[in-house]
Amino acid sequence: MMLSSPFLWYLALLISLYLSGTLALQQRVGYGYRLTALEESTLDGGWLVGHLKVKQSTSTYGLDIPNLRLFVKHENQKRLRVHITDADNPRWEVPYNLLPRAPPPPPTKSPKTLSPFSLSSYPGSEFIFTFNPDPFSFAVTRKSNGESLFNTSNFDFVFKDQYIKISSQLPETASLYGFGENTQPGGIRLRPNDPYTLYTTDTSAFNLNTDLYGSHPVYMDLRNSGGKVSTHGVLLLNSNGMDVFYTGMSLTYKIIGGVLDFYFFSGPGPLDVVDQYTALIGRPAPMPYWALGFHQCRWGYKSLSVVQGVVEGYKKANIPLDVIWNDDDHMDASKDFTLDPINYPRPKLLKFLNQIHSRGMKYVVLIDPGIAVNPSYGVYQRGIAKDVFVKLDGQPYLAQVWPGPVYFPDFLNPNGVSWWVDEISRFHQFVPVDGLWIDMNEVSNFCTGKCVIPTTRQCPDRKAIKPSVCCLDCKNVTSTRWDDPPYKINAAGKKALLGFKTIATSATHYGGVLEYNAHSLYGFSEAIATHKALLGLNGKRPFILSRSTFVGSGSYAAHWTGDNKGTWEDLRYSISTILNFGLFGMPMVGSDICGFYPAPTEELCNRWIQLGAFYPFSRDHSNFASPRQELYQWNSVAKSARSALGLRYKLLPYLYTLLYEAHLTGAPLARPVFFSFPEFTPSYGLSTQFLLGPGVMVSPVLDRGATTVKAMFPPGTWYNLFHMTKVVVSKDASFLTLDAPLNEINVHVYQGTVLPMQRGGLISKEARQTPFTLVIAFPYGTSGAEAKGKVYIDDDERPKMALVEGEATYVEFVANVKGKTVTVTSNVQMGSFSLSKGLMIEKMSVLGVQGKSKDLVITVDGIVLDSTSIYFSHLGEVQEEIKGGSMKGMLVEVGGLQLPLGKSFSMSWRMDGM
Repeated sequence: MMLSSPFLWYLALLISLYLSGTLALQQRVGYGYRLTALEESTLDGGWLVGHLKVKQSTSTYGLDIPNLRLFVKHENQKRLRVHITDADNPRWEVPYNLLPRAPPPPPTKSPKTLSPFSLSSYPGSEFIFTFNPDPFSFAVTRKSNGESLFNTSNFDFVFKDQYIKISSQLPETASLYGFGENTQPGGIRLRPNDPYTLYTTDTSAFNLNTDLYGSHPVYMDLRNSGGKVSTHGVLLLNSNGMDVFYTGMSLTYKIIGGVLDFYFFSGPGPLDVVDQYTALIGRPAPMPYWALGFHQCRWGYKSLSVVQGVVEGYKKANIPLDVIWNDDDHMDASKDFTLDPINYPRPKLLKFLNQIHSRGMKYVVLIDPGIAVNPSYGVYQRGIAKDVFVKLDGQPYLAQVWPGPVYFPDFLNPNGVSWWVDEISRFHQFVPVDGLWIDMNEVSNFCTGKCVIPTTRQCPDRKAIKPSVCCLDCKNVTSTRWDDPPYKINAAGKKALLGFKTIATSATHYGGVLEYNAHSLYGFSEAIATHKALLGLNGKRPFILSRSTFVGSGSYAAHWTGDNKGTWEDLRYSISTILNFGLFGMPMVGSDICGFYPAPTEELCNRWIQLGAFYPFSRDHSNFASPRQELYQWNSVAKSARSALGLRYKLLPYLYTLLYEAHLTGAPLARPVFFSFPEFTPSYGLSTQFLLGPGVMVSPVLDRGATTVKAMFPPGTWYNLFHMTKVVVSKDASFLTLDAPLNEINVHVYQGTVLPMQRGGLISKEARQTPFTLVIAFPYGTSGAEAKGKVYIDDDERPKMALVEGEATYVEFVANVKGKTVTVTSNVQMGSFSLSKGLMIEKMSVLGVQGKSKDLVITVDGIVLDSTSIYFSHLGEVQEEIKGGSMKGMLVEVGGLQLPLGKSFSMSWRMDGM
């Protein structure tokens, strides 16, 4: 066509430029794959192998891998694996020795040609796997109802060496949870279009929507469609950095290496998903009983006398304290496995430890992975001799942390593990610590790039105002595709270099493994080595607290949420992070109570200890730059601590039983409300309250100046554990306003629960020796209901939690009210342990029944007891907390009991009219 005027010619030019720019913006990153061959096997439950060929390669983010291998296996009825990797060359995967699992079968030399679709299935499997051959896509559906759980059709599928992209459709009914570690300001439910980047980074927890200390590429999908509720889980087992994009209608992974290794967990309930997930990645580690006590730490206890004063301060204030901690203050110039000879002289420290150990208290200290480069330092000398450090260009990689120049141990190196085990053993002989805190293991580095020790100035400068400022001579390492990959994940929220203030990603571990691939595994591998070391010391159960975590870390360590702030916002954020780690298989988790820095207000610290008293891991920890914030520093905070921690210590048998169940099934201690009430849809985003176990609700005050709290309760009867004559009767999803004076937190127990409690105390060792009370909660005014509970106790010094005669006791309680008769029974499994400890049930608090009690009959092991010393106390009518009116239900206490916990019993009585 001829252009008849300059104007038309100019217009055509503009259109051409616009279209060319648009096409450039829309340039395809990849054209997908087609399925060219298919194999099936009925062996080992059945599996399927597919061979994929790229349709058309592009150069954006690198060339496409030409041939892929698909492996699909129903590993059991509840778990499906879909694994995709390079068919011609081995690729990095999470090491099978770190996270044990079955590898895919070796490739065959002569794959079959593509045949009509046929499905490999597992008898009774909950999943159906289907695919489209060209372009290749796959879908996972639930067999029972045909619901699509994961479907990659209609999306680009790209598989390059350093860029993998895969997406799945999502229905509007999906509520997603997971993808951490991430401080989520919107609460536990994932919000569309928020960034979710997974790459371990020393970024303080008060930074929102950014990758933090851990990498957990797993999510839970909860759906409620027409009243039909189901839950499933999806793990992408990959340790490389990745961005996850959630739009509400789709989920897209962009990963910079490794393989696609998906595991699908069928649920159908939230607890089922966690059970199935931890069955794969490893059950949560057993924790010693004392770990459930209260812990005190501060970076800034400059001398042993200060630590001694803190212990005495808690004792004088009558505030429970089980564990005293040292940050790096105890070290000689911040060097691991040393003592400051002036401020922490060994003879005085050993005398102090003897004193607190005799009372039942424990002592935990910090170790960082960075080993000081110091020829006179024995730990360094032995490490050099055994060649245990991460390397760059054939030499140990030089970094800087608190001691100054450091090398980082390689925990993928067997020699590195054995050296670490030996160093911990040497240190334990030097100082008999009770646990270890492994910090800075993302890994954290004050410098970036390839560095050398300066020759013209002191490094580190011990007089420096900011000792965390890099003092090495460094240059960025950007010459390799590992340090500067073609696709930039949103690392640290700003698409920084992957090696920014950590190990350069072109550095290598044992066997030539690139830091690029193994970076997010560092804290995980250190936790495994540390656990091995502690387990081998004296046969006692290890306690390890780790900042950096990965899939499976819960099998070895507890976690705290890192550097938070003493703000009301951080108080609120802590709940979501803690609930997420329960989903990740790390139930022993907590946040720094009152905030790490800056200084909290007195009111905030009041509210924080009320909440923190019910974290699974409960520790006050602060920074030397802030004023002291031990709980006894303010009279009002001490009062709140005595109340909240007093209830925690009474609940220790319940919490320890939850730990036992976590070890068996992965069930979190602190869990979202929807875990127990999945059909209660208003709870799906509830992030200001949580459950301890199945039926104890914690409803903290999270707002400055508040003396009430708005709380939501699933339908039913909820009794206040501080004031058992106060009750919430919920009938719908509305928020209820509860009184919450400055020194009080609302904690309620749900109907149908038998809650084992003890008298409490100032140290868990003392508290666990006191008699038991059973709190039995029925719906108020009921004439027909059941309540259940259980308790597990053991010799918690032993490495395993197990039902072994003489080492543990497990008791199940069942209570019924039928008409006017109340019956309580216990079923004891292996009771000799509790009998040897003389543990007794002294009282029952029965909630919700009505009338006067009489005609009591008690049998123990089939023998009728004389009940003349047993008494009933009717503590008045229960007051409904919301409406203020009296109700038909009563609080009845049955006292004067002497029932051995280790013997089965049955007791019943009648409740006649008033």
